[in-house]
Amino acid sequence: MTKTDEILKRLRQAGSAANVAGMARYGIRPVKAYGVATPVTRSIAKELGRDMELASALWSTNVLEARMLAAMIADPMQISEHEVERWVGEFDCWSVCDSACIALLWKTPYAWRKVREWSSRKPEYERRAAFALLAGLAVHDKKASDRQFRSALRLISNAATDDRNFVKKAVNWALRQIGKRNPGLRESAIEVAESLIATESRSARWIGHDALRELRAK
Repeated sequence: MTKTDEILKRLRQAGSAANVAGMARYGIRPVKAYGVATPVTRSIAKELGRDMELASALWSTNVLEARMLAAMIADPMQISEHEVERWVGEFDCWSVCDSACIALLWKTPYAWRKVREWSSRKPEYERRAAFALLAGLAVHDKKASDRQFRSALRLISNAATDDRNFVKKAVNWALRQIGKRNPGLRESAIEVAESLIATESRSARWIGHDALRELRAK
């Protein structure tokens, strides 16, 4: 039995059909899932440590929890852009998309470039990845400048008319996180939200109104 097979066995034993059904109610419907609680996956990741080869193998299993584990143990300084593009092209639910962006992708040296590249992609989860990644950078990238985020606000404006559920929610998430970064960016984010409300796009108006509720409450 390979190490990958051993981990899959552990994940399968830790899962439950009830959890799989619960995930489906939140729009998490991957090709394969065992219904493993996130703390269990994190515990296994801590035990394994960084392992790029294993991460790639786990990703290739197509199992949701194995892919989330792969994002936790992959090395952000070693994973190639080719591998990242493979993963992003295979996202099949919002939870694995967001987990990869928050646990791994924001730490890669090409994260900001991927935000720009993916923001114009057509597939729903690839475009979502741009804004999930941007939200992660807004929270975690302490070295990024306000100028970088103000530039990214233009990407938000451009994507706000995309009415696909998992895209518009990520666009909204990124806008709110940028606005919470500091007072100056809060003002910039509010301006963008107000401009979205003034458009004819139903999706853009929803993003604007929802973001303003949080940003003006600060």
